[in-house]
Amino acid sequence: MNPSPVAGQVLVITGGAGGLGAAAARMAAERGARVVLLDRDADALARAAADIPVDVGTYVLDVTDPAACTRVIDEVIADHGRIDVVWANAGVSVFGPVDSLADGDWQRVIDVNLVGAHNIVRAALPAVLSSRGYVAMTCSWASFAHQPGHSAYAAAKAGLEAFADSLRLELSGTGVDVGSFHPGWIDTAMVSGKLETQPAFAALLGALPGPFGAVSTVDAITPHLVSAIERRASRMIYPRVGWGLLLARAALQTSVFTHRSRKVAPEIRRLSADA
Repeated sequence: MNPSPVAGQVLVITGGAGGLGAAAARMAAERGARVVLLDRDADALARAAADIPVDVGTYVLDVTDPAACTRVIDEVIADHGRIDVVWANAGVSVFGPVDSLADGDWQRVIDVNLVGAHNIVRAALPAVLSSRGYVAMTCSWASFAHQPGHSAYAAAKAGLEAFADSLRLELSGTGVDVGSFHPGWIDTAMVSGKLETQPAFAALLGALPGPFGAVSTVDAITPHLVSAIERRASRMIYPRVGWGLLLARAALQTSVFTHRSRKVAPEIRRLSADA
């Protein structure tokens, strides 16, 4: 079997202590990547590293702090010599009508998902340019399919996709590739936790037609994430039915496509007010 393209490469992942980041890190390490995990949760980082049967670099980092991003990237380069891939994967979300969210919640989603991605990519970019490497960003279906109750997350992910698209063009001719990853509903804590605790969120998923409200497993998407890194893909969408959302983007906010979401919106508002 031919070696994986990531074998021997230094792969830096924010939000690496759990969910998609930790699962993809494990598979990439099995394929020979030198994995570096960044996360603000030191205990979860240690657990994620312990689950990978090779040495893994771990660094505690809050991506909303640009100075800390620069410092940690400098430490990674000092410890590992280079950076071949940086994956801006750290993310948080809140769900509910914008006027029902706690003060600061909306801003924090933007700060972590969008500004934090900029902070780590900007800090790592000189090293990635030197290695002619790859920049990836977790943009979600929410970057092109916007639902009630998800205004902060949709705004952050739409901005992040735009950042990836623009950066890809900016880096033309440098040898650096840029990819946007677009997971749908995946059974990470971000989704399963809301299904368990927020009836309004469950109501939204229940209102979406067929596969567009289905929740996929982390195990199912992980090979697609790692393959996208190996191929230095410009875009990865999973489940693949999400390609339909992308292709229909211009029509998604028309009355035909938003009928179900508009119908469930009052119920989301009622359930959020009762929570």
